[in-house]
Amino acid sequence: MTIFIMVTLSYKGYKMSEIFNFGENVQGYRVKVINEREVRAGAGILFLFGFISFVNCITTKSLLLTQLFIVMFFLEFIIRVLINPKYAPSLIMGRFMVNNQVPEYVGAAQKRFAWSIGLVLATLLLSLTLIFPSSTPVGEESLHNALIGLSCITCLVMLYFESVFGICLGCMLYNKFHDDDTQYCAGHVCEKHQREACQKISFSQVAVLLFFVLVGVMMTLHYF
Repeated sequence: MTIFIMVTLSYKGYKMSEIFNFGENVQGYRVKVINEREVRAGAGILFLFGFISFVNCITTKSLLLTQLFIVMFFLEFIIRVLINPKYAPSLIMGRFMVNNQVPEYVGAAQKRFAWSIGLVLATLLLSLTLIFPSSTPVGEESLHNALIGLSCITCLVMLYFESVFGICLGCMLYNKFHDDDTQYCAGHVCEKHQREACQKISFSQVAVLLFFVLVGVMMTLHYF
């Protein structure tokens, strides 16, 4: 896959420094940046297919579809982290979907750190499901199956937070270790600022939320 991309792009006249690159140089920004809008779109695409494969595994007790997704997930993050995110399939689709929207640039460094976590999880899943598969059937208790399930859930949670809330959990971890030099966080969360009035949650809002949660729990207990 990597060799194919290198040969194709070199044939088209791209320099190696343009192929192996991370982030964009945008006028007005002091560091390399990435468009957060296409990142969130790409995360949503991966979450959709990942969730489908996860549910399929639970319902059919078969790892076949999950293994297929894990291979694609692994290749996706190899391209994102080690080659160039602009050639990652989900980000290409994400760029296509949001190309009429004004870009929202975020620092590339924290994204690379977060995606490196994704690559580690993808490598772990690839090892557990394809390279060293478990002899225990899917659905039965074992440490091997527990590690697969925990890794899948971790990936899905991180993708969900990125796509739905715009919260990059890996970036938050990066910010903990690079608090002084982190720049251009999504939503400007690495900058200290006062919350606007529309961002504050009142007691009445909490009461309404708790009421709906209580009704949902009661209905669930009644019918199931």
